[in-house]
Order: sequence, then structure tokens, then C-alpha cells
Amino acid sequence: MSMDDIYLKPGHLIRRAQQIAVSIFLEECAPVDLTPVQYAALVTVRENPGIDATRLSALVAFDRSTLGNVLERMEAKELILRSGSKDDKRIKVLHLSPKGERVLRDAEPLAQRAQERILAPLLPADREVFMRMLAQLVELNNDASRVPLRLAAVRPPDAA
Repeated sequence: MSMDDIYLKPGHLIRRAQQIAVSIFLEECAPVDLTPVQYAALVTVRENPGIDATRLSALVAFDRSTLGNVLERMEAKELILRSGSKDDKRIKVLHLSPKGERVLRDAEPLAQRAQERILAPLLPADREVFMRMLAQLVELNNDASRVPLRLAAVRPPDAA
């Protein structure tokens, strides 16, 4: 197998596309100092106030131990608040801080612009086909992931 063969393999192309997507996102979201995972976590916490880290991990399809490090950084940046659950003090529940709400509000148009830039090189009709096929590929391979997306993750007892 030659390097030209490797460059045309789906795994290589998907990895490169992910690198490009992260670079574009970081560039667009530099003013608010957010990574793609931090952004996804903030959106998920906003939509699921009182969620715990295990459920958050399932909803953003991110490794639980690595997500713990992300949450520590987000807490240090005062974007989230972690507190003991009313029902189980061993579990920490998450809420957006006022600063987190402001940063997320400021980040949303930047994140949207990043998504548009990722697809911008494609013709509009090709964008639709690409997104449909990419969503299908991801959905059909979800269980092969080290961290499958679990949309059926149960909402925490503290959630309003």
C-alpha cells in the first residue's frame, strides 16, 4: 500500500476532516476561548440543568474520564457550577454559571459560522448530500465507537 492509497482511505479522510473542523472551530471561537467539546458540554448543560457528568458524557459521546478534565477546566474558567446532588451527595450535578450563560450566548453565532465555513467549499446541493451521508455513516457505526452517543441517557433527578 502506498501513501497515495492511505490518503484515499475513509479513516484517514475522516480524521483529516475532524482536524480541519476543530481548527476552524477554534479559530472562530477564539474570542470566547472555547473548544468544540466545551461548547457541546455548555449547550447540553443548558438544555439539561442538573445533569451529571456520566449522563453528559453519554449525550455528547465523549469519554467520561477525559470529560472530567474538560469539566475541571470549565469550572476553573467559571463557566459551570458543580454541586452535590440533592438525592445522592456522591454525584455532582452541573449548571451553567452566569458567566457560562454569557459565553455560550456569545459563542453560538461563532460556532454557527464555523459550521458554515466547514461546508463552504462544497456546492449547496453537495452540502446536503454530504451531511445526509455523514449522519447516516455515523448513526450506523455508532455502536462501534469507544463512546457511543446515547440520546436515551436518563435525565438526572435534579433536572427541572
